[in-house]
Amino acid sequence: MKRALNHMTVPRLGYESFLALAASLDCIGVEVRNDLDRALFDGTDAATAGKMARDKGLRLVGLSQVYPFNSWSDAIATEVRELIAIATACGAETISLIPRNDGTECGNGERHANLRIALKKVKPMVEDAGLIALVEPLGFPRSSLRSKQDLVETIEALDAAHVFKIVHDTFHHTLAEGGPLFPAQTGIVHISGVVDPTLGIDQMEDEHRVLVDEKDRLGNVAQIRALLDAGYDGPISYECFSPQTHALRDPESAIRKSFEFISSQLAVEAA
Repeated sequence: MKRALNHMTVPRLGYESFLALAASLDCIGVEVRNDLDRALFDGTDAATAGKMARDKGLRLVGLSQVYPFNSWSDAIATEVRELIAIATACGAETISLIPRNDGTECGNGERHANLRIALKKVKPMVEDAGLIALVEPLGFPRSSLRSKQDLVETIEALDAAHVFKIVHDTFHHTLAEGGPLFPAQTGIVHISGVVDPTLGIDQMEDEHRVLVDEKDRLGNVAQIRALLDAGYDGPISYECFSPQTHALRDPESAIRKSFEFISSQLAVEAA
């Protein structure tokens, strides 16, 4: 399992400390974000920030994000170009595109048309930059893009599989009622757990996303095993949104323990 770490899991850490943590956890890379309550790279210029990661043996596997990418406009186009420029400067391998998630633009025809328009517009931008754009279906009922199947079919219809990959998020996969896996089309896997036994699936929100342990209700181990068995060989990145996780006094020990729990369970299942 190729470990990675999303800065959302430890948003209180500065960029340099975040990199040090990821390196200490034997991660292959990190995902950095422009939606935290701090300047991207803590204000360090992108080229220097990229070198800082590489000097620690880390890849910048992801740069997030443009939202809502599927409500296409001149402003969204500008955001995509700007994120591509930063990714190019820092050496990030991908940029992330997040769909509208507020209960609007959710009608079947509207959803499909908006997705196709946006992907068609982004395609030449990432082609020219030599980047991959990761698109993340969100499992919430209010999301304008819940289905990985719809996304894969649209990407294939646009002959764009060389520039678009999907995000398999174990949380959102569960909320979207599962469905087929697309290991060949998956660019990254996001993991997090939900352990609160009182929540229905339809009540789960980002704030409930914690580290995975034996109480996990999302079936993270089963999802990871299925993806690996089907040939997925990319990063598996921790992305926790819970304030409980953000407040951990010793995130290194807690995250390491969780990674080791997952690895041990995968080993048991493989035996």
